[in-house]
Formats: sequence, structure tokens, C-alpha cells
Amino acid sequence: MTDILLEVQGLTTRIGTAVDAPPAVVVDDLSFTLRRAETFALLGESGCGKSMTALSLMRLLPPGGRIAAGRVKLSGTDLLRLTEAQMRVRRGGRMAMIFQEPQTSLNPVLSVGEQIGEAVRVHEGHPRRLVEDRVLELLDAVGIPDPARRLHEYPHQLSGGMKQRVMIAMALAGDPELLIADEPTTALDVTIQAQVLRLLKDLQRTTDMAVLLITHDLGVVAETADRLAVMYAGEIVETGSVAEFFAAPAHPYSRRLMESLPGADKRQGRLAAIHGRVPPLDQPFVGCRFAPRCTEVLPVCRTDTPDWTDLAAGRGVRCHLWIGSAGVPPARAAAQPIHPEVPPPTGPATVGDLLKVQDLAVHFPIQRGVFRRVVGQVRAVDGVSLTLSTGRTLALVGESGCGKTTVGKGILQLIAPTGGSVRYLDRELRGLGHRRMRPFRKDLQIIFQDPFASMNPRMLVGDIIGEGLQALGIKRTRAGRVTRVAELLDLVGMSPEAAERYPHEFSGGQRQRLCIARALAVEPKLIVCDEPTSALDVSVQAQILNLLKDLQERLGLAYLFITHNISVLAYLAHEVAVMYLGRVVERGPVDRVLDDPRHPYTRALLSAVPVVDPANRRQIIRLEGDMPSPANPPTGCYFHPRCPDAIEACSRNYPGETRLGDGRAVHCLRLDE
Repeated sequence: MTDILLEVQGLTTRIGTAVDAPPAVVVDDLSFTLRRAETFALLGESGCGKSMTALSLMRLLPPGGRIAAGRVKLSGTDLLRLTEAQMRVRRGGRMAMIFQEPQTSLNPVLSVGEQIGEAVRVHEGHPRRLVEDRVLELLDAVGIPDPARRLHEYPHQLSGGMKQRVMIAMALAGDPELLIADEPTTALDVTIQAQVLRLLKDLQRTTDMAVLLITHDLGVVAETADRLAVMYAGEIVETGSVAEFFAAPAHPYSRRLMESLPGADKRQGRLAAIHGRVPPLDQPFVGCRFAPRCTEVLPVCRTDTPDWTDLAAGRGVRCHLWIGSAGVPPARAAAQPIHPEVPPPTGPATVGDLLKVQDLAVHFPIQRGVFRRVVGQVRAVDGVSLTLSTGRTLALVGESGCGKTTVGKGILQLIAPTGGSVRYLDRELRGLGHRRMRPFRKDLQIIFQDPFASMNPRMLVGDIIGEGLQALGIKRTRAGRVTRVAELLDLVGMSPEAAERYPHEFSGGQRQRLCIARALAVEPKLIVCDEPTSALDVSVQAQILNLLKDLQERLGLAYLFITHNISVLAYLAHEVAVMYLGRVVERGPVDRVLDDPRHPYTRALLSAVPVVDPANRRQIIRLEGDMPSPANPPTGCYFHPRCPDAIEACSRNYPGETRLGDGRAVHCLRLDE
């Protein structure tokens, strides 16, 4: 019996039925195989066709989508020749899928038990009296604590990691041979991400299930996959084992993806961003599809479509550089940047403390009953102290729900602090009303996490960027605002013509640039950056990080950079503060904190970060369970219920601050040990 579970040959998928417009070929002549108990990764930027490949395999295409050619064989059965009734038996049974966003995939009005139970009844045929037993078994299998209680809870009552586990439990209800995981960890913290990836590995070992992993996270691929395929503009451009790929990526696109990764080793330079964007797929292509963005492009690349070249068993590449090389790496063409990089300007001449935050607290009342009596407090931020200087970046890092965003909004007085002090240029901001806060709005700006949700879809980009200029009376005439908006668009690397378009007409990276332009419009001195790169591909992320670093060096900006991406803060930040349940547990210079973490939570956080280079991987410190509720924090050290090093004394008193000689401050009773 062959060990090949899934065989895809010449799969071609088209989207669009308009007579006057050509259809988009979102998947073009795709071929690969997947073995039993193997993890095969599809890697590439957004818009390359990864998710459409998964939906094609499941036959769940959107309206207007159709599979034009190819074969998809699962255990020898061609799925494309089955009727919809026959396919429905296999979909969720023999093959299952975890969708990218669990919050939108789960029904908000049905309990967790009802949703998993539906999958159990459909695929396993259990009578109703036995369904609940099977649901409890599945919840326990995916590591959800106290499954009997969670059975009756709703999706909004679960953390992001738990919602993803529920999705996995639903997918496992039919005992699938193949699990398609579409970006299963994109929106998760590194600790929860490590739990989900470990869960998938454990399930593979016990069930021999194969996993098709769709992601743009190179670190996740390096640590979890066996083989991979790199997609670009609807087609595969490189395949191989994970070890071979990360040792020497063959395609120029693959190499640029690797070079786009941020890290501490690249702090003094610029990231190798891939300029431009994935081309639209509703056009005929001439030559190599990556040629317009390639730094090693040859004349033949623009005229002839490259053939597939087999380099070794199971390894191949679609590139003119390799044609005729007999598997020997070709001499690289001289890299000619498409857009010459301008050396970053020198730093600001003056450096000083801009912001001093002392014991900042933000509590939200819990109200119950007809008269809305206050019965408790959600301690979202519970005594945070920070200092930020001109031209410097302070990173706030921690799991979702620890209070990072609330700290940023509390500093800007977008949320009224409950206690503490926020001094900007030695002026107290806390307690200022709306009118007295207006003069400070010019200096204090924010870049929100979701660029699309933070822009009015009915306003032109020029009006969105110029709105602050008008509101604060900086440019009172429309002509002055138009001129300033054009300057800002040029500053963030976009054409002035973008001012006459709407937000939906831009890519995610371009929308983030527009949000940066809006924040810069009023010439701020401090910008709160709330996860500005969390949803971006590594190539677009590199462009945004380069832009932020250039603007800081040119304008002397200070950034409060909120993130859970350790690689990003290692590249961009000067200092880092690690938050847990509303409090800072460790802070100090970024290199010292990352190289020698002293708090157990910091060590666990760093150990869970997926790393491309095997030599730099740490042994993962598993944090069991989820963060406690800020409405009912534990006594003593907030981290002690999950801490692998906790002792009995940790449960009695919250540890005070210990200052180390290298500029760090740590809250831990076991610091000396």
C-alpha cells in the first residue's frame, strides 16, 4: 500500500463569470503530493493563492469560482469527480479544515458543545444520548481544561487559543486522514501558538493524520513542517524538504522572503523588503511572474515562461537561473534594486525624556442588576511605570489580554486612567478634560492594529489624512491641506494620486502606510504603534519596519511599540517591557532582556518563539492553561499559577521591583536563584 495520501495534479481554479472581464486564475496548474502522517506547508504572501488552493481541495469555492482542470486524489479517489452528496461525506470526514479566523468561523449563538456535537452527529452517526460523551472526549483531546464546564459556554467566553482548539475539535469529529490548517496561528500569541502547534503534532503521532499547513510564518514552517512548497501568483515556484529549503532557498523569491525576516542581527541595517506587490491574477502573464520584483532578473525572464527544473529527489524550482545548471547552484546575478535604497539619515540632535508614566492604572467597573451596581473591577492595567525618550522605541510585549493596548490608550487619554501619573514633557496629562487635552493631540498620535477598520470607507484617502490638519487648525485652507497630504504620501512611499482613491482600493501594507501618513500629518513627537505589522506578510512587514525606522531617524520620533512579535521588537526596539495581567514583570534594554531573560514569564515567552535557525532554538517552556481573569487576579504573584518555578511564597505577596546593574528591573521572588 502506497504512503501517498493526497495527490494533486494540474489543479487550475478560476474565479469570475463576467463576460466583459477575464476570470482570475487563482490556482494555475498546481501539482504536489502529501504522505500519510506528514506535514506539508504552502508558503507565500497574501494573494498568492494558498487559501484558494485549500478551498479548491475541499470544493468550497466562493460564488463564481470553478475548478477548470486537474485531479485531486485522496486515497486513490478523485474528489473532483464526486457528486456534491458524495463529497459531503468526505468533507469533514476523510478530510477536514481549520479556517483562518476562529471567531468568525464559530456560530456566536450556539454553545461550544452544540457546534461540536453537530459535527459528531453528521460524521460519526452517534445517537443523541452518546453525543455529549464524544464531545467531552474531543474537548479533552485538544487540551481544553474543565471540558464539562466549557461544553455549555459560547465562543465569546473563550480566549483566542481556546477558540482555535474548539475548531480543531470540530475538525477531528470525523477522524480525518487529512487536516487542512489555514493560518491556524496567525492571530495567536507565541505561547498559545506553541500550544496549538504541539497539539497538532501530538494528534499526528496518535492518528497518522496528514496536515496541509498554509502560512506565511517562516518560523512556524521551520519548526513544524516536513516538506514545503512556495507559491507565487497562483503557481508553485519551489518545492523541497524544510531542511534543504532553509539551508539554501533556490528561487529568488524564496531568498527575499528569508532576507525580509527581522531580527536582532539586522538592527544596524535595513531589511531586504520585496518592493511592489503580488500581481493581479486576472491577466495573461508573459515571462516569469516574479520578474517585475526580482533583483536577479535576466532579459529572458521578461519574455519566456520558466520551465520546472528538478534539482534532486523531491526538490525543484521554476526559475531561469537554474535551467541547464544540472542541479548546481547558479552564480547569482548582480542584485540591482528596483528602487534604490536611500541611506537612512542621521539621528536627531537632541535626546531627552518625552514621557514618564508612573503607576498607571486603568480599571473598568463590573456592573450588575437593574440598578447597575458596581460589584467588582476589571484591572486591565494595574500599576505600570514606563519612561520613553526622544528618538527611542520602547516595546510593550505580552500575551493578548495582558493590557498592552489599554496602556497605550491610557497614555493618550483615549481611556480615562483610574490612577497613576502620565507626564508628557513634564506636564501632567491625567485628569485633563477634552478641551485642555486638545493642544497635546498634535504631539501624541496612534497607529491602530487594523488599518482598514480605522479608516472611514466612505472618505477619500486625502480627506482621511488631512482630517487632523483641519481639526487641529494646522492647515486651515484646502489648498494647504492638499499640498501637505501630497508631501505625506511621498514620505511614506506612495504616489500623490492615492489621495483621490478609497481605502478598499489598497493592499494591507499600503493601508498601513496610509495610517502612518495620517499619524504623521500633525507632526507628532510620540506615536503609539498598536500591532502595526501583526497581520502583514513578512515582505510587507519589512517595508513598514524600514519606513518606521527611517522616519524615527529623520524626524526624531519616539515609538511606544505594542507587539507580541519578538523578532520585530528585536529589530526595532531600544528598550522592552514585558507585561503580564496588567503589570510589567521585566523591563530593560532589549538586547539584555532577550539574551538573558530573568523573569520566568519572559523566559517562557521567548522559548515559544518559532525560530528558522535550529542552532538558535530554545527548549520550549510549556505554559499550561490561560491567563487568569483581570477581574479576579490571583493572590501574590499574578504569574504563579502558571509558573514552572513557583514556590509557596509566590502565592502570598506580589514581588517588589528588583533593579539589576545592567539597567533592568524585574519583579520576581526567585530572581537570585
